[in-house]
Amino acid sequence: MSTLPGYAELHCLSNFTFLRGASHPEELVGRAHALGYSALAITDECSLAGVVRAHVAAKACGLDLIIGTEIRIDPRLRLILLATNRESYGHIAMLISRGRRRAAKGNYQLNRSDLLCNLDHCLALLLPDGQTDDEAVSFVAQRFPNRCWIAVELLRSAHDASRLQALQALGQRHDLPLVAAGDVHMHIRSRKPVQDTLTAIRLRTPLHAAGYALQSNAEQHLRARLRLTQIYPQSLLDETLRIAEQCRFSLDSLRYEYPGELVPEGETPASHLRALTLAGLQRRFMHDASKLEIVRPIIEHELALIAELGYEHFFLTVQDIVAFARSKNILCQGRGSAANSAVCYCLGITEVDPSRMSVLFERFISRERDEPPDIDVDFEHQRREEVIQYIYGKYSRDRAALAATLITYRPRSALRDVGKALGLEQSVIERLSRSMMWWDGRRAISERLREVGLDPCSPVMQRVVQLAGELVGFPRHLSQHVGGFVISSGPLARLVPIENAAMPDRSVIQWDKDDLESLGLLKVDVLALGMLSAIRHAVALVNKQRDTSLTMQNILDRGDDPAVYGMMQKADTIGVFQIESRAQMSMLPRLRPKKFYDLVVQIAIVRPGPIQGGMVHPYLRRRSGAEPVTYPSPAVRSVLERTLGVPIFQEQVMQIAIVAAGFTPGEADQLRRSMAAWRRKGGLEHFYPRLMQGMRERGYEQKFAEQIYQQICGFGEYGFPESHSASFALLAYVSAWLKYHEPAAFLAGLLNAQPLGFYGPSQLVQDARRHGVTVHPVDVRHSAWLCTLEPGPLQPAVRLGMSMIKGFPEAAALSIISAREQQLFGNITDLAHRASLDSQLLHRLAASGALAGLTGHRRQAHWAAAGVATHDDLLQALPLREPQLALFAPKEGEDIVSDYATLGLTLGRHPLALLRRRLQRMRLITAAQLHALADGSVVNAAGIVTCRQRPGTAHG
Repeated sequence: MSTLPGYAELHCLSNFTFLRGASHPEELVGRAHALGYSALAITDECSLAGVVRAHVAAKACGLDLIIGTEIRIDPRLRLILLATNRESYGHIAMLISRGRRRAAKGNYQLNRSDLLCNLDHCLALLLPDGQTDDEAVSFVAQRFPNRCWIAVELLRSAHDASRLQALQALGQRHDLPLVAAGDVHMHIRSRKPVQDTLTAIRLRTPLHAAGYALQSNAEQHLRARLRLTQIYPQSLLDETLRIAEQCRFSLDSLRYEYPGELVPEGETPASHLRALTLAGLQRRFMHDASKLEIVRPIIEHELALIAELGYEHFFLTVQDIVAFARSKNILCQGRGSAANSAVCYCLGITEVDPSRMSVLFERFISRERDEPPDIDVDFEHQRREEVIQYIYGKYSRDRAALAATLITYRPRSALRDVGKALGLEQSVIERLSRSMMWWDGRRAISERLREVGLDPCSPVMQRVVQLAGELVGFPRHLSQHVGGFVISSGPLARLVPIENAAMPDRSVIQWDKDDLESLGLLKVDVLALGMLSAIRHAVALVNKQRDTSLTMQNILDRGDDPAVYGMMQKADTIGVFQIESRAQMSMLPRLRPKKFYDLVVQIAIVRPGPIQGGMVHPYLRRRSGAEPVTYPSPAVRSVLERTLGVPIFQEQVMQIAIVAAGFTPGEADQLRRSMAAWRRKGGLEHFYPRLMQGMRERGYEQKFAEQIYQQICGFGEYGFPESHSASFALLAYVSAWLKYHEPAAFLAGLLNAQPLGFYGPSQLVQDARRHGVTVHPVDVRHSAWLCTLEPGPLQPAVRLGMSMIKGFPEAAALSIISAREQQLFGNITDLAHRASLDSQLLHRLAASGALAGLTGHRRQAHWAAAGVATHDDLLQALPLREPQLALFAPKEGEDIVSDYATLGLTLGRHPLALLRRRLQRMRLITAAQLHALADGSVVNAAGIVTCRQRPGTAHG
């Protein structure tokens, strides 16, 4: 029985060569393994972005993976570089970084001098085309002595025989061996329509006009070995195996080293971390010896675990960043499983007190799973850039970069690009793409076609739907992660290529957070949170107004305030962090939080995971006493006791899989990854038999096992971690405390931190005024740039700042304030000249009502602004006395319209108050009248749309 010869594909592009490759790395690896290939090289163009996914897939099936890249040096020179060991991999990664950093985002630029840099141990495959000449071949042969081949790519064209002869002659002239390669762009030939569509999208031309840019056949796929023996001489196929044998590098050999400069001379990372932690322990609990004794053993346990797993540098790096932020009075808060540890509390990374919340630490870094610690640090969104530039300044852009975020095709973008490629009219494309929402999946495409009046059964639309459906999920480009930093002790480009981000002074690695997690590499998450900005503004205003030294920690140290929780129980939470949405406000009176842990549950329970897992109503019934709290076993009780026997948090689902189904910690971690946020249902089915069998073997009823599986499926949509919920609950409590005790400062803080949150400035101001807060309008005589507090009879009043005026620059506001401090303004002419305001800025102030204090009303302000000459001329020196013209004041409705147009809110009456009589004649009732109606009554109402939501239902 004859056996087919071995073969290794050495030139293969995945869809991470954006808009060229037409298959995912996992698909290419799976197909190569199925065809019996000895090895597969992933050689994306000037990129290593897809190799991690290929590496994971290759390890799973046992295929040898070769890592390399395709690069074009100039029109005459294109080649493939393959890594043979760790050193050559680092050289390739640095070469890619050099080319990418030299060009704008999405491009690269390399020249022949770049090949003169250290590329020892790299193998080179020359890719000759019609423009390649002997000079270019000679250059590559000399640069890679005994490490260079000519790739022979025969794609069943009419010229294959002559091409092979020409390449053999070229090899003989330069003493270079030949090797077979496939120029693979797709794993199976049926992807050819997708590959053609991607080509048309890349060239920005319709398919019918792409011409010779499209491949003439579908041969650029992974071909069967029998077919390859019919195309290539055997010696060329054998040469692929000899090359593959030299490429022994694996991503498993990458070792990541954190920067060492944070450890003082004479100290070890472990001793320095211990010293910082114990100093923080004394600072945190110096006045409470009983708490200190509770926390000290936790500290020792965590420090031992950190030392055992070698994560000291990670904690020191996070502590250094947080210490910088605090030194600049930038408010920050850590969250994540490791962030809610006693060590992080003592280091000042988080404010979650371990003596209060000891139940939250079961998912600390795990010895069994060897899982990297998870610490996200939120900073004020208005000042996070200072932290980012501190990191770049401390470590340089050679050693620090942001992780990537992979932007993939969604239904809307896929329909738009496919429509253009197939030559649809622009109006049809726009109608179609606008009908798709971000939450729509592939199956919704046909439904949306009908909604916009298009026939999904027509041949053209069927083609559009098919191609768009295949394109959904394809990588489109790399963007920057919201704040995940990778920091290394040496050049980061030796670990992973770096490229420029779209934003200036930012650089991005080519791997995203999932890739980093797959390789066990650590990142520090430097994130932005608007509520932290709002809290800082509010606390600063309180301290200035009352001459106090209030801090966020002071508020937390006062303990649970029953009055604040009473406000929450009434769902009076507009503007309060995390519990201000309509869904949260409807849950608050039912859950009725009375202490901090209730707030932790409240934040986590109104999520798609618990809702779709059917956990909300059982928890509420048990909490109210309408249903007994039961546990099927003591083991399950140990996991679910704090949530009354109902799994609410992601960590609890993992723990149940371990204690009730016999999962190993590693299997539970795989389950957690499958439950990662916003992954559509479908990635959990393969866990079902294992869960059912494990629970049956341990005596659990089938009903309980099915219930747990359904709850896990719910968490597959979105399961909220307990550790994150605890950190969020701290900010929720602080913001609620400020809303209750300092409503004016809270409103000003929210307005100064815009844009943020669920509600806009108009709703926030209306809510504050209902709570007795006086709000004064923008006025050039009194307003600062930001909203401020002014003395009031019972509580401070809020003065709107000039930042509220749409399009008004801060520099102009500061100029007004500076001139005002020298002398009050007498009129608009005085204001314009002393503050150097042009006509456009004056009219913007007039439209907002900010000049009413100088003129009386908007119309008079516009008239006065129109008469101001802001440039020096001959007439300006003349003492002209123009008589004052008294204009009629605008109507109330006109003022309201101007308010919304310039400020986004009004301090006058609600707009519907002007239409009330007309609405009553139309039998439209007011919001106040709703309370007197019986449940189930049919009503007609009117209002202003303030926000739009389409939350998922319990059935998805």
